[in-house]
Amino acid sequence: MVHGHRISTTASIATKTENHPMVNIAQSVTVITRHEMDVRGVLSLSQAVRYVAGITQDQRGATATRYDMFALRGFSVPTYLDGLKLEASPTGYAAPQIDMFRVNRIEVLKGPSSALYGQSSPGGLLEMSSKLPTDARSYGSVAATGGSFDLYRVDADVGGWASNDGKVRYRVYGTANGSHSQLSQTGSRRFSISPAVTLGGGGPTTLTLLGNYQYDPTNASYGSVPLIGSLVPGPSGWIRRDFYDGDRAFEEYRRKQGSFTYILTHRFSHAWELVSRARYDDIKTDYENVYTTGKWLSPTTVQRATFGSDEHLRRVAMDTQLLGHVHTGPVNHTLMVGLDYDYTRATELARAGSAPALDVVHPVYNGAIPVPPLASDYNTRQQQIGVYAQDELRIGSFYLTGSLRNDWYTAHQQEYVANTSSSQHPSQISFRVAGLYHFNFGLAPYITYSTSFQPQAGIVSENGGRTTHQADPSVGRQLEGGVKYQIPGTSMLFSAAGFHIEQSNVLVSVGDAVYSTESGRVHSDGFEFEAHADVHRNLMVTAALSVQRVHDESTGKPLVQSGRGNASLFAFYTIPKGRLKGVGLGGGLRYEASAYGGSTASMKNIRIPSYVVFDASFRYDLAAAHAALRGWTLSASVRNLFDKRYIASCYGSAYSEWCWYGERRNAQATLSYSW
Repeated sequence: MVHGHRISTTASIATKTENHPMVNIAQSVTVITRHEMDVRGVLSLSQAVRYVAGITQDQRGATATRYDMFALRGFSVPTYLDGLKLEASPTGYAAPQIDMFRVNRIEVLKGPSSALYGQSSPGGLLEMSSKLPTDARSYGSVAATGGSFDLYRVDADVGGWASNDGKVRYRVYGTANGSHSQLSQTGSRRFSISPAVTLGGGGPTTLTLLGNYQYDPTNASYGSVPLIGSLVPGPSGWIRRDFYDGDRAFEEYRRKQGSFTYILTHRFSHAWELVSRARYDDIKTDYENVYTTGKWLSPTTVQRATFGSDEHLRRVAMDTQLLGHVHTGPVNHTLMVGLDYDYTRATELARAGSAPALDVVHPVYNGAIPVPPLASDYNTRQQQIGVYAQDELRIGSFYLTGSLRNDWYTAHQQEYVANTSSSQHPSQISFRVAGLYHFNFGLAPYITYSTSFQPQAGIVSENGGRTTHQADPSVGRQLEGGVKYQIPGTSMLFSAAGFHIEQSNVLVSVGDAVYSTESGRVHSDGFEFEAHADVHRNLMVTAALSVQRVHDESTGKPLVQSGRGNASLFAFYTIPKGRLKGVGLGGGLRYEASAYGGSTASMKNIRIPSYVVFDASFRYDLAAAHAALRGWTLSASVRNLFDKRYIASCYGSAYSEWCWYGERRNAQATLSYSW
């Protein structure tokens, strides 16, 4: 969706309508503004969501920074950009990653939301909004950043009117950045440019065209450390946090991603409006690495293997909606009907093999790595068509929302090495009903029931294998009740919610059989609290608390890599007057409760301990020191201020015993000039 500058008390993700007060939205929503990201020194989406209630953060620790991996209410989270879904290849290696400095705003919608968005997670979804042309005649900024692990960034963002009457407006953002990784011998580099132009600014019809090209010639490592030696002491003691399990001679992740977006808005009258948007994505990745399985072969050596994948994804996504405001007696209606379509084609050529073992105490790299043999050759086509409708009714202070959608999904996959193919053609109806009452003094209790679905690949049998069929989609259902309170006349918003999520039709493996059953069921129950003020009397505050229990009935255990909750507090205050006028100081703490990491032969129930880390921020408007420095800002931030050693995540199975260390102390400073 397209947004101009909006404060943190409005959102559009829950209803697909602009500037909706969050206190009147009968569902949990969290907004992360550009100001908050700048103050905290956010470099990635994974870092941006760390202060959101219900997030299990950093599921690959500080290692796999090429992907944004976190969970919401226990489930993985699909991401959207400008109202259209960002899709990865079926195997997940050709995955887009958006540079955070081209993002103006992030909105997190919690709970099943297929009624408006189609296939989605029971945990919710996340949307990012691009920096687009504004109504200012001329504006821009240039920033230089340096920091730990040889971090460097140069960012530029300029825009304004391209015509005397402002009917044509432009904006161009670009960056060049890179750093070493927390792991030895690895690093990342990125070059990105995003030009945008808006035609018809201020008129009844506007057309925004947005392009982006991003090239990541290198992107760190996807490695891990053995579970024994990191989570618990190993045969050679504790493994160093900079331990690299791969080999530079066989380490590559090169990504090229480009996209082109149009967003068309036409106002027929003050009551009716048409909004249409579409994007073409093209993502190509070349990936190969050596990795440890996490299993020890001797007191100092671990087993390793190789994997490589060349993938190419092309995708077209479109969404068109008609919005109208209608009055029927005392009832005000905001009506919306929409049609969306997306088509994805992906190819993958994968290789897998073995690699020499590695001594973790005295590692020797640049050894002879055998070229792995061909493992798979996939060609996948997916298509989704969705039709949806929504009515937001308001009767005085009572708000009632109903949403209904039908999706038709088709997928076909051909695998040429084994010469196999599979197809599925499910359809699914999703809906949401919600009610909220907003009292005059700012309190707004609400209740909502919503559903979601996710297609899943696999062969299913319910009669012991005598007959089989393609798996049906898993289905999510949520009942949520809560209360919101916004102090009248301020940006201070408080929210509390309790929820019960049930995901059914989940695939459950049957021994060594080639088929599964659809008997799986996952429950997620919890409570969340959030408080936000951005910026109120020079103070920005973000507080969050969540307690959750995510239970997988098929195993009798928690869902793997789902945490028990989190808590966080971040505050930042800018001194308004006196000798220190313009100085901003802030800090935060992040608590992540213990999480379940699976089961292995050596450890039946892996439990990742809870941890607390601290962050700090500084910002100084140099114009307070001298008028000639107007527009100049010096800022700095530190994550994990006290360099705490902790395990962020683990994943254990019969084949692997992996853990990932959390981010080490990471400091950065930025000097910027804006006009």
